[in-house]
Amino acid sequence: MAKVTIYSTPTCVYCKMAKEFFAKNNVAYEDHNVASDLKAREEMVNKSHQLGVPVIDIDNNIIIGFDQRTIEGLLGLGKAAAPAA
Repeated sequence: MAKVTIYSTPTCVYCKMAKEFFAKNNVAYEDHNVASDLKAREEMVNKSHQLGVPVIDIDNNIIIGFDQRTIEGLLGLGKAAAPAA
């Protein structure tokens, strides 16, 4: 199973969408609230080189924003996982 970490803030709409997507697809993830956790914020910036959220780390693949297609591909979910015809 993939190791998934999301760096988020409580008011971020795209963070909420990502978490709902993970819940819908039974994807376990670790959530770091970068609004209150300075160490997590520093870790996020070191990985992504920016302050925008969400930043999603799937097995050391960094996704900036809620890019559902990329997330599905990395997790082997949905249409993105199907072989091309």
